[in-house]
Amino acid sequence: MNALRDFLRIETLAGLALVAAAALALALDNTGLSRFYDALLDVPLAIQVGDSGLAKPLVLWINDGLMAIFFLLVGLELKREAKEGELAEGGRLLLPLAAAIGGMAAPALIYAAVNAGDPVALRGWAIPSATDIAFTLAVLALLGSRVPLALKVLVTAIAIFDDVGAIAIIAVFYTADLSMLSLALAGAGLVVLLALNLAGVSRITPYVLVGVFLWVCVLKSGIHATLAGVAVGLAIPLHGRGGGHSPLRDLEHRLHPWVAFAIVPLFGFANAGVTFAEMPSGALFEGVPLGTLLGLFVGKPVGVMLGMVLIVRLGLASLPEGVTWRMVLGGAMLCGIGFTMSLFIGLLAFEGAVAPAGAADYPSAMRLGVLAGSLLSAVLGFLVLRAVAKPQPA
Repeated sequence: MNALRDFLRIETLAGLALVAAAALALALDNTGLSRFYDALLDVPLAIQVGDSGLAKPLVLWINDGLMAIFFLLVGLELKREAKEGELAEGGRLLLPLAAAIGGMAAPALIYAAVNAGDPVALRGWAIPSATDIAFTLAVLALLGSRVPLALKVLVTAIAIFDDVGAIAIIAVFYTADLSMLSLALAGAGLVVLLALNLAGVSRITPYVLVGVFLWVCVLKSGIHATLAGVAVGLAIPLHGRGGGHSPLRDLEHRLHPWVAFAIVPLFGFANAGVTFAEMPSGALFEGVPLGTLLGLFVGKPVGVMLGMVLIVRLGLASLPEGVTWRMVLGGAMLCGIGFTMSLFIGLLAFEGAVAPAGAADYPSAMRLGVLAGSLLSAVLGFLVLRAVAKPQPA
């Protein structure tokens, strides 16, 4: 329970840091400082070894490099939760699993319906499918003792399942032309990670070295490089030899503050910028932003509630003690806060896409929809929970 409370506390503070970073990006991109903001993100950085190397602007080092560490932490958390945490208790899995499935399907269907006539815009069907754990927990924290711990755990479990779904979607649907040589080398890296795990290697260094090799191979293969982080996280053993020291928990404990307070806010700062002055009139009602907004603000709560009602009516699960359906509705609305993962999927979906004349470019339109949908979900979810939940005893 202490580990859970520490996780919720860090994620809550991380959500506040993320909001601050996104607000700073919006402020810079809509003032005379916008050119400095753009120039900062375009600063070229390179790593060179002999005749081979990687050269990318700063924004791509953040999105492809630092976010691989974010996904490494996601892999660690998923493995821990699956073996010892909330996801390990089969009887308690069905409720958040059903909610997550409904909460991913409904937004995708709404987005697809809004953008049915635009094959390029349809690439972004998965944008409104994910929930931002940190942002959501930050809003719940504003309600203080009104929100029971059981509701926070339920929302967190839904968001974790969302992460699993988002990882699968990125792996299957958002890949470029594949390099078979790089894929073969990446496969060899995965075999080495598996061998390290089976051999009971508990030192982190070998996993990190193989992980860097794997990241380069996956980056060159056409599959998004951040998935290498997930693979490394899943390979690290939960228990060391003798069952004492936990390599996974140790690395998770070290990484969590860096990811929460540095990497995720940096990602938000680098990708939340939208220049409103350059947006065409009525941009919010174009297909991509409107589909994203409706997917997050309407599709998420509808899908989450339908999934949970169905599984409860079938008698396969029940609501946690102390949690009412009205509280669940407020939590379902907060699941519409997509932000980090939605922005990430949107960048993959519209990489290189060219918008029609007179329309907002696809990445900017996507950002507008994510910001609007997440903000509306946060405000309405907060207001609903504020109205229906009473302060809990200490």
